[in-house]
Amino acid sequence: LDVLRAVCDRFGQRLELRPGGLIGKPAFEASGKALTDEAVVFCEEIFSAGGTILCGPGGSRFVYEMRAHFDLYCKFTPLVPCPALQDVGCIRPQHLDGVDMLAVRENTGGLYFGKSTTAADREGGIGVNHLYSYSARQVRRILVSAFAAAQQRRGKVCVTTKPGGIPAISRLWQDQAEALCAETGVDLSILEIDNAVHQIIANPRAFDVVASPNMFGDVLADAGALLLCSRGMSYSGNFGIGGRAVYQTAHGAAYDIAGADRANPIGQILSVAMMLRESFGLPEASSIIQRAIESVLERGFRTPDIASPNSTVVGTIEISRLLIEAIDKKEV
Repeated sequence: LDVLRAVCDRFGQRLELRPGGLIGKPAFEASGKALTDEAVVFCEEIFSAGGTILCGPGGSRFVYEMRAHFDLYCKFTPLVPCPALQDVGCIRPQHLDGVDMLAVRENTGGLYFGKSTTAADREGGIGVNHLYSYSARQVRRILVSAFAAAQQRRGKVCVTTKPGGIPAISRLWQDQAEALCAETGVDLSILEIDNAVHQIIANPRAFDVVASPNMFGDVLADAGALLLCSRGMSYSGNFGIGGRAVYQTAHGAAYDIAGADRANPIGQILSVAMMLRESFGLPEASSIIQRAIESVLERGFRTPDIASPNSTVVGTIEISRLLIEAIDKKEV
């Protein structure tokens, strides 16, 4: 929020912040709900006023329930390595040049929104059933978003399926993708999800937009964070009809280091940059944040998860202060 205030001050933008209540695990512990009634009302008021939501990962089933309640069916996770970190992660630096990938995930259907039942099995033990589905409408609308994004990028879409494991759903996704390919002229490839996860690490420059069912997209984007050096660098936007948007990190809640001044805030800060660009039409302000991050990292300041032997390791608060300083002093 301090970075957001700094960049708005620099550009003379009026900023109105409205804090919401508890979300996720803390909310569940306090009320028995990860997405509370108060949070729902708050979000409805923000969306009605033309605003957008910025939040952390929260934990528990908060993100799933929020996406379902507000039909935030489309998730974009950019996977663009930062040049300053190319020699830090587990991927060879020369492997990352020119990588610019967008993971597009169906956000409100599939496995995560199935119905589970528990009953005794024939041997007298416990058996669990989980029933989930996809409709042609659900699949087509997320693929429309993916193909539209590709048309504004490099014109390539890869759709992930698993025909041997879930043949009917895979066939539905492939049929819808092929129909859109014929309509748009976008270059289409179909990869089985296990191969796709391997290939985005083995040959990441081959990919432009990667579109996936809910659970496949979840796993693929987290694997893709290896290209960023750390999951702490990963961020996302969740989108629905009428301009509804929720911006957040693309990583989980790290309760084990809460309050320790060790967490990497850059993924959360990049979600702010994405919010300024996508929801508020402020690409220059968004670019300032991104350039400030690149500048601070190039000077060797790092949180523990992205540190190298020659870097200066700092905490959450200090790296945020350095970013604000770069913005305030117009160093970027």
